[in-house]
Amino acid sequence: MAAVNPLVGVVMGSKSDYRWMSGAVRTLEEFGVAHEARVVSAHRTPDLLWQYGSEARARGLRAIIAGAGGAAHLPGMLAAKTVVPVLGVPIPATALQGMDALLSIVQMPKGIPVGTLAVGEAGAVNAALLAIAMLGTTNAALADRLEQWRAARRDAVLVETLEEHGAAA
Repeated sequence: MAAVNPLVGVVMGSKSDYRWMSGAVRTLEEFGVAHEARVVSAHRTPDLLWQYGSEARARGLRAIIAGAGGAAHLPGMLAAKTVVPVLGVPIPATALQGMDALLSIVQMPKGIPVGTLAVGEAGAVNAALLAIAMLGTTNAALADRLEQWRAARRDAVLVETLEEHGAAA
């Protein structure tokens, strides 16, 4: 979804990363948050990365969710080009199953922060929820929807029983 005035950018190093990053997009859609999703490769399209980061704030982005695998330079390079908060999602794209990306993203030098989430889809969904929480600090309706979403998950757990799964209590 490419919103006219997106508040959150969801970017990834390659189209194949969408397999994991789609959770962020679905979550933003569920909450009605205007967003855009696109491929911005740190290595194959460095000029586009530079432009995206340089223009993010002026375009009204309030958060960027950046997924990358392997060397995972995308989140850090975006963070170096903008003061818009960048949430990094390590993608399990190599034989190391995302550990290389996780270490790359989390080891940013002092002064260039990237909020680093879990490897894969769980990290992508949590990045979207974190972006929603950030937006909720100035949007009471969005914060209320997030509280309701969390309450629904809590209630779903409270009604579960182990007997339903063939386990004794």
